[in-house]
Amino acid sequence: MHNNKKAVSTLLPLALASAVAMTMSQSAVAEIVLYDQDDTTFSTDGYFNTFYVNSDVERDGEQFDRRQSRVKMGFLPNWIGFNFSKQVGDLKLGGRSSFWVTINDSDTNGTETGIDVRQFYATAANEQWGEVLFGKDFGLFARSNILLDEMLSGYGQVSDVLGLVDGGGVSFGNIGTGYPYPFPTSQITYRSPEMSGLRIAAGIMDPVDTTEDTSSDLDKAYQEAPRFETEITYQFDLGGTKFYTWINGMQQSSDNTDSSIEKVDSKGLGYGVQAKMGNLSLTASGFQAEGINPFFTNNAGEALLREVDSDGYLLQGSYRFGKNRLALSYGQTKDDGNGLGSEADYETRGIALFHSINDNLTLVAELNQFEIDGKENPALDEDTRTFAVGAALSF
Repeated sequence: MHNNKKAVSTLLPLALASAVAMTMSQSAVAEIVLYDQDDTTFSTDGYFNTFYVNSDVERDGEQFDRRQSRVKMGFLPNWIGFNFSKQVGDLKLGGRSSFWVTINDSDTNGTETGIDVRQFYATAANEQWGEVLFGKDFGLFARSNILLDEMLSGYGQVSDVLGLVDGGGVSFGNIGTGYPYPFPTSQITYRSPEMSGLRIAAGIMDPVDTTEDTSSDLDKAYQEAPRFETEITYQFDLGGTKFYTWINGMQQSSDNTDSSIEKVDSKGLGYGVQAKMGNLSLTASGFQAEGINPFFTNNAGEALLREVDSDGYLLQGSYRFGKNRLALSYGQTKDDGNGLGSEADYETRGIALFHSINDNLTLVAELNQFEIDGKENPALDEDTRTFAVGAALSF
């Protein structure tokens, strides 16, 4: 469990990039155009957020019980992105690069702020046949699950078992309590044009090693085929209600030149629906996965490359009144015992109020409760309650 916790907390500052940026990169909202001439555009966008947070931690063992105050970023890190597009005949060429930073430096090295590239890709698109993306971007499996999270710009869960209360990175939001994180990776992905509300995406991704780790240089893990991921989305109106539905998935097989190491078949299925009726929004999503870590779709580093079976769901609702939006959230993930080395259930309950000062500045207040039921391992049991209040600025 110690190695697993260390791997998760070490990856945290780099792992969580803004899913808001995914939305922005697709819909081109909230951007500043720097150049627009001769069918060529260059623009920038960004996101800044900081929270005061107070977490009340209850775990097995008095050495863990405490109330911890922090000033840190929320579920979304701070980032700046750059977008390029050029029309060449009937082909639209584009590209995006985005850079994510943590504002919480190491307490032993005051200049250790992490800078990470989460997106660096190019696109070629045509209205008739769709778009091809090649480069580094977020995965397709669990993509809409996180994109349409009603608490995306809030704070979310900070498990002490996972090293998040005192960590230098972002919180986990609903990662591990409703969906895994669609880790950015190198890929070649095709997206169809929208066909009466229907859109299909399919891509090949750089595979990750999911076979048992070995210290011998003579034994090598390998994947004969790349990881395959896909997502199908469908939007429609019915009785004055706008629906957005999706289903996504992934598949990969990993083998090893050591015949005593078992082959691992990894596969996952995500799904969900969001319904908007005036000021009311309701969202339900879920996933099932085998051979995939329940927190990260890249299996969260070498220490966690093992077979895992997990499933989870997320239920949410929000209501807008004036410049305010009130959101409620409940999420749960169950794994068979390999996520942290022992069977466990993870739950998050949250309520948040978002107040828009204007189109760019939002104030947030949130209450969150995160629980781990360690089943037969009480060392994993946890009940952490967090109050967070902060501000987010986007452009």
